[in-house]
Amino acid sequence: MPISLSDLVGDRRAAVLTMEIQRGVVGDLSSFPELAHEVERVGVVRHSARLLSAARRAGVPVVHCTAGFRSDRLGSPVNAPLMTAVLRRPEHLLEETAAVELIAALGAEPTDLVSHRRHGVSPFVGTTLDPTLRALGVSTVVATGVSVNLGIIGLAVEAVDLGYRVVVATDAVAGVPADYADQVMRHTLSLVATLATVDDIIGAFAP
Repeated sequence: MPISLSDLVGDRRAAVLTMEIQRGVVGDLSSFPELAHEVERVGVVRHSARLLSAARRAGVPVVHCTAGFRSDRLGSPVNAPLMTAVLRRPEHLLEETAAVELIAALGAEPTDLVSHRRHGVSPFVGTTLDPTLRALGVSTVVATGVSVNLGIIGLAVEAVDLGYRVVVATDAVAGVPADYADQVMRHTLSLVATLATVDDIIGAFAP
């Protein structure tokens, strides 16, 4: 019998994770203009901001999963074509620059947590994210951000492998091209996650 959305995210069982909603990824300093355009078209930042506000009101933790690199690239292995491409750009997501900042419209609060990484394409392996969530008593993660092509898939699969349930906020994620992202949602993410709109997730938070 399928578990209900309320059972997944109610009673403070959940945490909302934002995935790389950063100025240098999909904001005004984006290195990926096609993805930034799709994020704007879908309304990822606007919908994520509503979800985060509702989560905070409901006592649901918010964790921002960010990426960034040292200028000397130490600690960032070039072990995939994507990493080769982004790390050859000396200005890409440099730590301690505006590019790594969260997009301001998310309305980040001091109570939010941040899990930062310098490696890979997904947020769990080699970071403090898993022990942080376990310390908070979280059993479900709600995914927002980018991209459906890679990062959101990695987040969902890693979370499931670690024993979490996953909810993907369908109107708060994006990938390119849009029709491909739709296929990934339908044929891949639906196998490991519950797909739900931001409004439905907000409605399922415990009052």
